[in-house]
Amino acid sequence: MGGGGTSMNALITGGGGFLGFRIAQMLHERGDNVTVLGRRHYPHVERAGIRQVQADIRDTTLLRDEFESQEIVFHVAAIPGIWGKRRDFWAINVDGTQHVLDACRECGVAKLVFTSSPSVVFGEEPLCGVDESQPYPDHYLADYPETKAVAERMVVAANGASLATVSLRPHLIWGPGDPHLIPRIVDRARAGRLMQVGDGENLVDITYIDNAATAHLLAADALAPDAACAGQVYFISQGEPVNLWVWINDLLERLGTPRVTRRISHTGARRLGSVMEFFYRLFRRSGEPRMTRFLASQLAHSHYFDISAARRDLGYKPLVTTADGVDRLVARLE
Repeated sequence: MGGGGTSMNALITGGGGFLGFRIAQMLHERGDNVTVLGRRHYPHVERAGIRQVQADIRDTTLLRDEFESQEIVFHVAAIPGIWGKRRDFWAINVDGTQHVLDACRECGVAKLVFTSSPSVVFGEEPLCGVDESQPYPDHYLADYPETKAVAERMVVAANGASLATVSLRPHLIWGPGDPHLIPRIVDRARAGRLMQVGDGENLVDITYIDNAATAHLLAADALAPDAACAGQVYFISQGEPVNLWVWINDLLERLGTPRVTRRISHTGARRLGSVMEFFYRLFRRSGEPRMTRFLASQLAHSHYFDISAARRDLGYKPLVTTADGVDRLVARLE
C-alpha cells in the first residue's frame, strides 16, 4: 500500500473514464484512500465503493477544496480525439492542467502523475522504436496531440522539491470495458465502413488496460523529488508492437465480424482527410469526420516505442500479455 506499507490519499482527475477508473480500482483494492474527481456522477464508481466528487478542472475553487488533503494526484482528465473545437482542447488539456498544477502547489500535494500520450511526438513520419529523446515535432496534424504536448512540458517543468512530477505516455489503451477504441473499430467493421489505410505492414504499439494502470501505480510509488523518474517522461506499452491490420482482422474474426477487405492508400486517405476537414470547418459540421490527415497517418504509419526507460526507472513490465488480453476482451464482448 502506497509503496511503503501505509495507505495514501490519492485523487484521480478523470477517474470515471476507462483508464482513470482502473487506476482508482487498483488503488482502492490495495488499501489507499481514493477520490475520483469528474464532471459527472459515475454509477460504476459508486458501485465500486470509491468516493467521488463532481467538479470541473476548469473550476479552480473546487479543485483547491478537494486537493487540500491529498498526497498524490493522478491527472488523467483530458479531451481526446481526432476532431473538435480547438478552444475546448486548449481549455481542458492545457488550462485545466495548469489549474491542477496550481492547486497541487497551493495545497501541498507532494506528487503528480500525469497521463500524456505518445502522439505528442507524432508529426507526419513513422516512429520506429524511438525512445524519450524523440523531439516534439514542429507541426501537428490535430489539436489533441498539440495540446497534450504543451501540457506535458508544463508538468515536466513543474517538477521540483515541493512537487515531484512524472509523465506517462501509454499507447492505444484497450481491454474489457473500453468505451472507445475497440467498439469504434468493431462498429465500423460491422457497418462495412472500416478500410485498411496504407500497405498493411505498419507496426503499432498497444497497451492493455491493466498494464497501463499498473504503470501509473509504479510511477506513483517510485516518485520522489530525488527519484530517477522525477521530471521525466516514459513510453508505456505491451513491449512488443503488433501488425495493426493483422491484429484488427484477427480480433474481428474472433468476434464473428467480417475481416477488413477494403483498402485505400495513405496518400488517398490523407487527401480525403484534407477534404473532409475543410468541409467540416466550412459548414461548421458537428460530429467527427470519418477521415482526417492525423487519422490517415496513424492508421498507415508505424508508431512503436522503446520502453527500456520505464522498465529501468519504474520497474515496469507488461503483466498481461497481448494474447491473454485479447482472450479477456473477447470473453467480455461475446
